[in-house]
Amino acid sequence: MTDLYKFTIAEARSKLRNREITSLELTESCINAVEGSDALNAYCLKTPDLAREQAKKADELLAKGNTQDMCGIPLGIKDLFCTKNVNSQAASKILTDFKPQYESTVTSRLWDQGAVMLGKLNMDEFAMGSSNETSVYGPAVNPWRRDGSEKKLTAGGSSGGSASAVAADLCLGATGTDTGGSIRQPAAFTGIVGLKPTYGRVSRWGIIAFASSLDQAGPMTKTVRDSAIFLNAISGHDIKDSTSAPFIVPNFEAAITGDIKGKKIGIPKEYRLDGMPDEIEKLWKDGAEMLRDSGAEIVDVSLPHTKYALPAYYVLAPAEASSNLARYDGVRFGHRATLKAGEGIDEMYARTRAEGFGDEVKRRVMVGAYVLSAGFYDAYYRRAQRVRTLIKKDFDDVYSTGVDAILTPATPSAAFGLGEMKNEDPIKMYLNDVFTVTVNLAGLPGISIPAGLSSEGLPLGLQLIGRPWEEGEMINIASVLENGAKFNFKPNKWW
Repeated sequence: MTDLYKFTIAEARSKLRNREITSLELTESCINAVEGSDALNAYCLKTPDLAREQAKKADELLAKGNTQDMCGIPLGIKDLFCTKNVNSQAASKILTDFKPQYESTVTSRLWDQGAVMLGKLNMDEFAMGSSNETSVYGPAVNPWRRDGSEKKLTAGGSSGGSASAVAADLCLGATGTDTGGSIRQPAAFTGIVGLKPTYGRVSRWGIIAFASSLDQAGPMTKTVRDSAIFLNAISGHDIKDSTSAPFIVPNFEAAITGDIKGKKIGIPKEYRLDGMPDEIEKLWKDGAEMLRDSGAEIVDVSLPHTKYALPAYYVLAPAEASSNLARYDGVRFGHRATLKAGEGIDEMYARTRAEGFGDEVKRRVMVGAYVLSAGFYDAYYRRAQRVRTLIKKDFDDVYSTGVDAILTPATPSAAFGLGEMKNEDPIKMYLNDVFTVTVNLAGLPGISIPAGLSSEGLPLGLQLIGRPWEEGEMINIASVLENGAKFNFKPNKWW
């Protein structure tokens, strides 16, 4: 069998446990697929030798039986996760050749289970972007194309490499991070499942920080069941992360029963935007009908402060970024600018950061420093924090009425072409996060499920927003949507 790389995690788990295939065979199949995929630019670093070594160890564990779910499964790892002795650059020049001497908690848990790393995946620089066009490696490319067109499309951002790799069967699953929609938006653009857990469900330790109160790691997979399996593997309390919740992790896969009779699904009126494409509106309506046909009750709900979410997010996230990125100064690691005769450390700091950071990162650092400055802290940062509190209260009020989940579109459009927004006002790019940022601001779980194709033959996704710490229930409802949508389309291979 040469097409083992097309397996889902659940399929591969079954075949590995039944000794129908070995992890090394599965890994070799994936390595071969990755080697022929450079046109997608999904991988920024390939680690075939490490993958083979890990696969051999996984086969030893499998031979003994009683292995964990992710044992022997080949994965791609977003470049934001620190991996010991392997370049972890956050797609930025300023971290050139940075090889951590430690492993992130997420990847440690995966390797402890016997998972396999195929390589590091492309992303927007420091996770700042919605199209993967801010990467020092160049953009990741969506494996999907518009009908009758050869135009290269964005895979979304910031986890564009992860989304492209999963959609193109270059790994069985991938890690992503979500600060304002960076798992769910690229998942919707590429026709895969992207799950953002409740803030605190998955440890952030060892993940290069963008905005610490918003960042959350999660799985990007081919199916909803795979996302449940993956999420179980990486969840749990971590004493190294003070924001990690000390809660018992339920069995998310076991929560998939397909029974949602009596569940109450909210449809927020504020998400009906002026100018929303008819095909997005229809997809949303069809999704609600699928859930109603499965026994759920569909109710209208109100989230009145939604219109303030994007402005609040683009105050808070840059503010935290400006603080987090202050550590990159050329002294301890990464890129260091060459000094001219007579120049001192101040010039070295300034030139290192000017050379090392891309334009979007510089923009957000400057905005963040501005809103935190003495004259503007109250006018911008403090006010944005108050808005965040109101947004969270909106969700609390809705869930207090017995609503089990909220259904919305995942994105305001299908994937757009690379370069199409590059010269536009940056705010137009930021609008890609209009349906997703509220989830991060409120710390809630969310999942994007592929649910249909656009008029140009591109994937469209629906988003479910769950109650805090109720990922299992959200995943079960997502599985019903997945079964109803019957999205079994794959991109035509051109790469």
